[in-house]
Amino acid sequence: MKEIKITSPAYFIGVNGSDIVSFGSGQPDLPPPKDIFKDLQNPRLFKYGLIKGEIKLREALSKQYPGADAEDFVITNGASEALDLVFRSIYEMHGKVKVLLCRPYYYSYPPVVEFAGLEPVYTDLKNGRIDILDFEKKIKHAKAVLINSPSNPTGRVEDMETLRAIEKITEKLGVYVISDEVYKDLIYERENYLIKGRHVITINSFSKTYSLCGLRIGYIYARDPKIIDGTVNLKVHTSMNTNILGQEMALR
Repeated sequence: MKEIKITSPAYFIGVNGSDIVSFGSGQPDLPPPKDIFKDLQNPRLFKYGLIKGEIKLREALSKQYPGADAEDFVITNGASEALDLVFRSIYEMHGKVKVLLCRPYYYSYPPVVEFAGLEPVYTDLKNGRIDILDFEKKIKHAKAVLINSPSNPTGRVEDMETLRAIEKITEKLGVYVISDEVYKDLIYERENYLIKGRHVITINSFSKTYSLCGLRIGYIYARDPKIIDGTVNLKVHTSMNTNILGQEMALR
């Protein structure tokens, strides 16, 4: 058997094969809903669009979050671009600050923090869950924390009391909570707990829930207009609008 040397995560993303097991990006097994393929002949879907994202999609998303408005959302090229824009926006506002990551973590978390000019620091999980005592000690020296529940790669669903404690601690300290919610609909034993507050930045996508990974449609939801404006100001000079055709398919 030929030995394969893997030098980058790019080797296994999008690669298919019966002899390949990837512990990186989660690839859904189920097909997307059939309704997304209907009535996609409109020429408008192939033109430039709003940097924030199509208004109908943002309005639909706002109905899923109590008290939200369409202006609180930015549609992005998957959750990956959402994270990149958020961290670079934090750098633009606060300079090189520390971001607390829970370890083990999704493989892209440390690089995307470092690419933004920020410094990752770590709290190690205890029995698969956040050690709130270690968290409370280390969060005092950070400006942001990235939470991922359910977690990639561990599948961990964080305890609701821990999430509530993190919500209160970070609000008191003025620390951003970036909540990566891409697996939020894959909780079967209880409801998910949405961390709330003006200091909270929710990241989500249509990749896992609707098996639309290849469309690269994600979003940022934040009640702080500085975060929303900061990400839009960056996005207009990088990727511009997110795929309009993909947004229409996600809306369906």
